[in-house]
Amino acid sequence: MIIVDAHEDLAWNALTFKRDYMRPVEETRAREQGTQIPEWNDGQAMIGHPEWMEGRVGVVFSTLFASPLHLQEGEWDTEVYHDIETAHACYVADLEYYQRLFETHPDKVTPVKSRRDLERVTAGWESDRTDAARVGMVFLMEGADGVRDPEEVGWWHAAGVRILGPAWSRTRYAGGTGDPGPLTDLGRALLRTMAACDMILDLSHLSQEGAIDALELYDGPIIASHISPLSMVPTKAKPERHFSDDLIRLCGQRGVVMGLVLANEFLLDGWVQKMDREVANLETVADGIDRICQSLGTSQLAGIGSDFDGGFGLESVPTGLDSVADLGLIGDTLHDRGYSQADVEAVLGGNWLRVLQQSLPET
Repeated sequence: MIIVDAHEDLAWNALTFKRDYMRPVEETRAREQGTQIPEWNDGQAMIGHPEWMEGRVGVVFSTLFASPLHLQEGEWDTEVYHDIETAHACYVADLEYYQRLFETHPDKVTPVKSRRDLERVTAGWESDRTDAARVGMVFLMEGADGVRDPEEVGWWHAAGVRILGPAWSRTRYAGGTGDPGPLTDLGRALLRTMAACDMILDLSHLSQEGAIDALELYDGPIIASHISPLSMVPTKAKPERHFSDDLIRLCGQRGVVMGLVLANEFLLDGWVQKMDREVANLETVADGIDRICQSLGTSQLAGIGSDFDGGFGLESVPTGLDSVADLGLIGDTLHDRGYSQADVEAVLGGNWLRVLQQSLPET
């Protein structure tokens, strides 16, 4: 079994904080000790290549991300854009970061753009050779402002992007977190060009209004890479970031796999950053997965989208998760709740692998 994490903001962290994700987590933490980076990112780093290997995290949905200038958090927050062209440049810079990573560390990481690429990655983890396993990276564009025009989707697909979320906060294409609203006419055009490329649509960060629009309109594959049930955090100030029971039900009808964010504020109502992390634990994580599974009557539509290092770190995640290497411990907790081995393997990776096998181009 390999684990699939459906959301890690690697390029953003590398370009913003100069993090080297080939280093062990403890080395990154030591290098950043005494700096403001843990404060700016609300916690210490959770991700490193040795931890991917230790935890058998074989596939990662690796994001391309930048935020609009009006949401810049400080001078340190450099990956921001003020117009279409700077948005495009930010997202291209993320692609270039990943390309450098693949060229510099071909023995450690590799792009996953096709079913054939995915098969090579899974075969490497199944091999008896200790040097065969590589972390496969699937490109996920979070927020579509980097797409200057819907017709440019084909260019991004040719560049390797396989998953696209139309919004983070509001974009030209749709309302999003903190600024809700439906799909715009341009957003509807975006979905049409995505469908023509068999691009995977990510509903994460869309407001419920926009997500329902997308579910009704989009004929291609759909996921929600990193969300949580709104019923777990009903008093959140930005409820549109979370999925209502009705939206989860609609996703279930479309076979949408939903990845649970592993941040305390997504799992415990009233938790805010700087509070004691120990009020949440692996049982809290299992509660979130269980809520999705029980509401739909299946384990086939739940997964993990940790969002580790995506604006929060060690101090903001449940105890028992000290790095990405510990994701497998979630399976132990699910076992204790009566989930079968098949259920656990589905949640920790199998469901995401199924989506990729069904949705990626053959070569």
